[in-house]
Amino acid sequence: MGVSFDKIDGFIWFDGKLVPWADANVHVLTHGLHYASCVFEGERAYSGSIFKSREHSERLKRSAQILDFEIPYSIAEVDAAKQLVIDRNGLPDAYVRAFAWRGSEMMGVSAPTNSIHVAIACWTWPSYFDPAERLKGIRIGLAEYRRPDPRTIPALAKASGLYMICTISKHIAERKGYAEALMLDWEGRIAECTSANVFFIKDGKVHTPIADCFLDGITRQTVIDLARRRGIEVIERRIMPDEMSNFSECFITGSAAEITPVSEIAHWRFTPGALSKQLMEDYSAEVQPRNTKAVAYSALASSQNTSPSDSSVSSQRKDISG
Repeated sequence: MGVSFDKIDGFIWFDGKLVPWADANVHVLTHGLHYASCVFEGERAYSGSIFKSREHSERLKRSAQILDFEIPYSIAEVDAAKQLVIDRNGLPDAYVRAFAWRGSEMMGVSAPTNSIHVAIACWTWPSYFDPAERLKGIRIGLAEYRRPDPRTIPALAKASGLYMICTISKHIAERKGYAEALMLDWEGRIAECTSANVFFIKDGKVHTPIADCFLDGITRQTVIDLARRRGIEVIERRIMPDEMSNFSECFITGSAAEITPVSEIAHWRFTPGALSKQLMEDYSAEVQPRNTKAVAYSALASSQNTSPSDSSVSSQRKDISG
């Protein structure tokens, strides 16, 4: 299993300053733990820069607003803090987790005045799935739980509580020898996997479910854009499980999964082919940094009305690292 996550050596950005990893703790009577009033982002840094950092920070803020609380930092500040965590931990290629939650002032269901806390951590986390498995395609089972009607949950928020059925479903799938589980929606249509969006290929066209009861993932959006740049038609539509017998290729996407081909979903079979491979190569090229570190720090300097040409970057490091 490796080192327990509370035993990793490094630094975590916690409520405005860097603290030693072991000191980034909360009380057990925390609203976010008991009532799932917590939102988060999963991101990846490549060669020292976080891919689409701003988009992730914007979604973090939106998710919090959907859960009826405001994150007490600007998007520019969150971006800069994430970059600081990458730099201070010396992990240019890392998984990044930014999250926010309600504090401990009130333990009832209603806690509108509870303090809001924000933390950011990063760690070394290679591709979600074994590299050898990725190349030949992973095996996926069907989940028993379904994605709920969006009228019953805040489906467009990346909220921790929504992942409860994902954890249960993935545990069951893994016990059966699968790497993942495919979830249907409340009407029995294909939705997503427990932590990744799903795509299918037929006759050179890409098909993917409409993202209305699950997150329109940032990696999902990137892959759709990459495909369309190549002139590949992408069709977002309702897809029924029986249609999987008509598709030749399948892959899943996510910040952790990146692009991972699929060879099997329950009794349906797929063969990872040229189109999946091409999109994997395009994605690998797309995530390479474009000086996003400088953008993050300069945006923060602007938000504080300081000049990026002076010592604002170094002073900012002092301000947000404590």
